[in-house]
Amino acid sequence: MQNALRLAALDRAARRAGLAPGLTLADARARVPDLAVLDHDPAADAAFLEEVADDCDRWTPLVALDMPDGVPDGLMLDITGCAHLFGGEAALRLRLLAHLQRHGLEAHAVIAGTPDAARALARSGKGGVVPPGGEAPAVAGLPVARLGVSADIVTGLSRAGLKTIGDLAARPGTPLAARFGEDLLRRLARTLGREDARLVPRRPLPECIAERRFAEPIARSADIEATLARLVDDLALMLEARGEGGRAFEASFFRTDGAVRRLRIETARPLRDGAALARLWRDRIEALADPLDPGFGFDLVRLGVLRAEKLTPAQVSLDGRAVEEEEVAALIDRLAVRLGRERVLRFLQRDTHDPDRASALVPAGAAPAPVPAPTLPDVPARPLTLFDPPQPVEALAEVPDGPPLRFRWRRVVHEVARAEGPERLAPEWWRRPDMAPTRDYYRVENREGRRFWLFRAGLYERKAHGEADQPRWFVHGLFP
Repeated sequence: MQNALRLAALDRAARRAGLAPGLTLADARARVPDLAVLDHDPAADAAFLEEVADDCDRWTPLVALDMPDGVPDGLMLDITGCAHLFGGEAALRLRLLAHLQRHGLEAHAVIAGTPDAARALARSGKGGVVPPGGEAPAVAGLPVARLGVSADIVTGLSRAGLKTIGDLAARPGTPLAARFGEDLLRRLARTLGREDARLVPRRPLPECIAERRFAEPIARSADIEATLARLVDDLALMLEARGEGGRAFEASFFRTDGAVRRLRIETARPLRDGAALARLWRDRIEALADPLDPGFGFDLVRLGVLRAEKLTPAQVSLDGRAVEEEEVAALIDRLAVRLGRERVLRFLQRDTHDPDRASALVPAGAAPAPVPAPTLPDVPARPLTLFDPPQPVEALAEVPDGPPLRFRWRRVVHEVARAEGPERLAPEWWRRPDMAPTRDYYRVENREGRRFWLFRAGLYERKAHGEADQPRWFVHGLFP
């Protein structure tokens, strides 16, 4: 039946009543007249699963979304190296299920040697811990559909009498690959535990992690600040042992109700100074537009280094330049955590003679090492800031291609007392296929002493070549 309303998901009571996903709503209500239904909202389900995945970060930072059909429909956790922190694999599984149940969630959890084996068992309603090497007998009785292959392959295997994974495992691989493709053998090997596949975590794995767990959740600001200070000290020791400094840090606050709040800071230089980092985190929390809400308290606080770089001790030069750079970097860090990284900018010099592109504003903390600036003359050749776009003016020159004698800008006539130039700048033809006109720049000073940077767009002698019908004058900037 086309366009019929069908069941997408069920709770345990509905399953006990004999309902199943895919059943039409009319059939379901014929069986259960008082059935309670809600509209299926895949986006809301995916968002909720993301929240659960955030909460599962408390067990391991390697959490991935299971998307068998391209839609998030489960979670995969890589607990390698983490199980002993919770008393072993079995204890970790029980604690995880108990944690989810406290938040009103029912889940099937299986710990196995490969993600595919765990997925096949969990989606069959199984549970427990599969011992090392026990994946093959554990999944032998499952239907071949648990391999995650297409419905056509499942149908073909069923017609051949291969209904379970055990039936498939007993057959030689070459005929199966020739009939159903190599992907079937790969999925079979991973489900049987013969081939492993790495998870792709949904969040980048921190390079260093320090965390504190609390039997009694903390909620006071003083306790949170003290916890961060201790975590910063732990991270500083780790970074010092690696000879590195952190450039990006993330603090994760896990509430007892399952909500997770993450804060992030980035620094302008590799940093592992505990006092400086603690001050940055204090400023970051104080500058929050949405205050840190502990709810019933945080039972886990984690601090991680998302990006680290080599850090060599700075040698103080006789002119104190190294100290000056450190102070500027520290100022950038404090401004960035209070105002936002995108609001603290610096000029980045570009290798071009085009004034419109000679510099760009980039986040100060992310800017690359500045290029050594050329020696500046006593009088600046160009203003520090330019009008964008240049301001058109009416100019009068003694000779057509000479400097202006007077010009009118914003209804004010300026008599030129001095002029210097021109500085002729041709357009970058590889960037402007429309052939922008050549510019002649002049530094002029009016009789009141105000100085302007004017240019004439277009050359009279090139008018015949179609560069400009009539050269025009513009003010591009003002000198201080």
